[in-house]
Amino acid sequence: MSAHYTATAKALHWCIAVLIFGMLGLGFYMTGLDLSPTKLQLYSWHKWAGVTVFVLGLLRLVWRLGHPPPALPQHMGALERFAARAGHLTLYVLMFAIPLSGWLMSSAKGVQTVWFGVLPLPDLLARDKALGDLLQTVHLSLNFLLMAVLAAHVGAALKHHFIDRDDVLTRMLRRRPD
Repeated sequence: MSAHYTATAKALHWCIAVLIFGMLGLGFYMTGLDLSPTKLQLYSWHKWAGVTVFVLGLLRLVWRLGHPPPALPQHMGALERFAARAGHLTLYVLMFAIPLSGWLMSSAKGVQTVWFGVLPLPDLLARDKALGDLLQTVHLSLNFLLMAVLAAHVGAALKHHFIDRDDVLTRMLRRRPD
């Protein structure tokens, strides 16, 4: 088994990471704006990115099923291995649950999602203000959970790099020629 992730896994990881960090910033920024054409455009971009994360997440999951990740370092204890697996599983679940909760929220609020302004996605729920408000809370709560899990994920990668001095971080980075 390779000590590095495949180039495809790395590309999907970093594309998803950039989109997620951008969407988190955009999501918190846009919700504080007064209703305007700019706010509506930002919501559209946020939804486009959310659908894209969902699609890329599916591709990443399919890729990972056929291309297992490198083995965890031997020095990691059982609890650390469990935390690593649980953290990755949680990130995968959130990559699907957050966009889905946003899509459901938009449907319940009566605002159709149109991917890149071209591909209308079907509304998954009938218009229902109370349900839309509940789903908005779910969407926000899942994003706060995501931020906590991302902080742990990044912190763990940095711990492995600077304290443990193993290859956990570098195997997700571009390989340098020997």
